[in-house]
Amino acid sequence: MAIADIAELAHLTPEDIERLQTEFEDLQRGVGRSLGEADAAYIRRTIAAQRALEIAARVLIAASRSRRGWALGTASLALAKVIENMEIGHNVCHGQWDWMNDPEIHSTTWEWDMVAVSGHWRRAHNVNHHRFTNVVGVDDDLGYGVMRVTGDTRWRLVNLAQPVQALVLALLFEWGIALQGYDAAIAASSTKAQRNEVRGALARKMSRQCVKDYVAYPALSGTRWRRTLTANVTANGIRNVWAYLVITCGHIPDGAEKFDRSVLTEETRGEWYLRQLLGSTDFRAGPVLAFLSGHLSHQIEHHLFPDLPSNHLARVKRSVDDICRRYGVLRPTDSLTHQVISGHRAIVTLALPRSAAAAPNSLG
Repeated sequence: MAIADIAELAHLTPEDIERLQTEFEDLQRGVGRSLGEADAAYIRRTIAAQRALEIAARVLIAASRSRRGWALGTASLALAKVIENMEIGHNVCHGQWDWMNDPEIHSTTWEWDMVAVSGHWRRAHNVNHHRFTNVVGVDDDLGYGVMRVTGDTRWRLVNLAQPVQALVLALLFEWGIALQGYDAAIAASSTKAQRNEVRGALARKMSRQCVKDYVAYPALSGTRWRRTLTANVTANGIRNVWAYLVITCGHIPDGAEKFDRSVLTEETRGEWYLRQLLGSTDFRAGPVLAFLSGHLSHQIEHHLFPDLPSNHLARVKRSVDDICRRYGVLRPTDSLTHQVISGHRAIVTLALPRSAAAAPNSLG
């Protein structure tokens, strides 16, 4: 299947697609030229605020003696972990802040606060996912290798368990991301020494993270170690579920097109842009919700311009909508609740053996 075979794009000529490509590239260059000290101050301020929030949360958990204090401290710690994961870690690892040339806030040096190795994730996500967005059997983010998310994928008996698999994946999302990154790094390794280094890096990161969250911090709390341990487990679980929901909303709900491998044959850059438009979905969000989602409420814009700083995506969306309107490819935006329900309705429905014609989210 080629992009030209999608009914929604039938009116576009090759010249239209080339002009659309030019407009998107001009938009990206324009935003890139506007980046400056105000943007650098934004990410530094965000990192400082997140770290202060985490410290305050841990002090509150350890020092308070009431259940209310524990709940407030745990909620604050979960919030700090969400911000670190979504608005900071994800976006720094994307290279969105590499233009600052800050050795700390750089995609090659940032290590985020979860068990996944940043370097492994960059290969699985930045290289594989963003290059092959929603191409079935190529994009590992599409169902994460354990869920059937299009009716054109052969049904297997194991798919009956995917509603439960989705729940487990949500609760343990950081571990799923770690294993996905590991697989990508192993696949890219050509020697035994390289594969051993990949294994060692993952083992070291998992060990450090588990010791920090489940041994060191509880030990610092002395006799109240159970209070800190349960707070850390709960905060990590909340962060995992939130990240899972936000990312699931970007590529599985109704309206997110799935593609066959053949779409990659002689795909032009303009067709790549169209695949990002059709394979991604946005959800409506105010400033707070957008921030907490790492601005992945603008998933379409992020996929069009993955290395643009996230704080510009809301403004970029207006320009993208204008371009799409003129070319007749405007993408709908719905609420977060709708996208969550839509995506998980597909997961439940596709757990059952159904024909490609009857199943939702089939290849366009």
